[in-house]
Amino acid sequence: MSTKTTIPFLDTESAARKERIRQLKRGFRTFAGNKLSLVGLAMILTLVAAALLAPYIAPFPEHAGAGVYFDQASEPPSATHLMGTDTTGRDIFSRVLFGARLSLLMSGVVLSIAISIGVTLGLIAGYLGGTTNTVIMRVTDIFLAIPPTLLAMAVVAATGASLFNVMVAIAFSWWSWYARLVQGEVLSIKEDEFIESSRALGSGWVRTTFKEILPNVVSPITVKATLDMGFVILVGAGLSFLGLGAQPPTPTWGAMIAQGRNYVTSFWWIAVFPGLAISFAVLGFNFIGDGLRDVLDVEVD
Repeated sequence: MSTKTTIPFLDTESAARKERIRQLKRGFRTFAGNKLSLVGLAMILTLVAAALLAPYIAPFPEHAGAGVYFDQASEPPSATHLMGTDTTGRDIFSRVLFGARLSLLMSGVVLSIAISIGVTLGLIAGYLGGTTNTVIMRVTDIFLAIPPTLLAMAVVAATGASLFNVMVAIAFSWWSWYARLVQGEVLSIKEDEFIESSRALGSGWVRTTFKEILPNVVSPITVKATLDMGFVILVGAGLSFLGLGAQPPTPTWGAMIAQGRNYVTSFWWIAVFPGLAISFAVLGFNFIGDGLRDVLDVEVD
């Protein structure tokens, strides 16, 4: 008579894998059940595809540069120029597509820098506590007290107007939100049993924070980063509007609005379509962020 032998470790691993699959399916159903989340996903996928394919789908890719075409200046939207042309005859639709590349690049770089700095400092402050926590959090509070746009303007004014400087300036003002978020999350879980077990096994604080605690705070970081993508685009457009971003003839949405603001009553399309592009991107990321917040069941400020 044969008996079936089971290995507890393998059974536990299999059960954990099945539970992860169930969670993924439940999360997908929750996300799919939110129609605004699906709309946001479609909007952002469209935006990303347009940015990546801009050189191929833009009807006048050469208009993303410094060309001047006065014979086509200030033409209203038409079959040839879907969004019209600006005061130098450049196709606005083509420039909006190339502007999407810069906006997505900027938001990705800014959040990569801000998350790297903020998460690291938040983990250290929350886990070590004491004087370390006090110093890091007081510095964080100082940055939180200054509006991001104002701080970014000060940094750009000191370093010079360029796309690179704008990205560094915004990241310099954005890391504090992630430091505060992660520090709070660490304080809420650092006394849990799995953390105590890690300590009992002799793990140092670096391994414990980055191997044990960090994976458990990824969810709120992901939600906040998704929501922040739109806000970073908005701040970047504001700086470009003020002339502190990428310099002409580089097509940025904020600079395009700044160019068209003096012609709103006569050539409305010059400023309106870049403004609609900004609204499209911000709404798309907000819709996705709200859906992810429901899926991951987290709250972020």
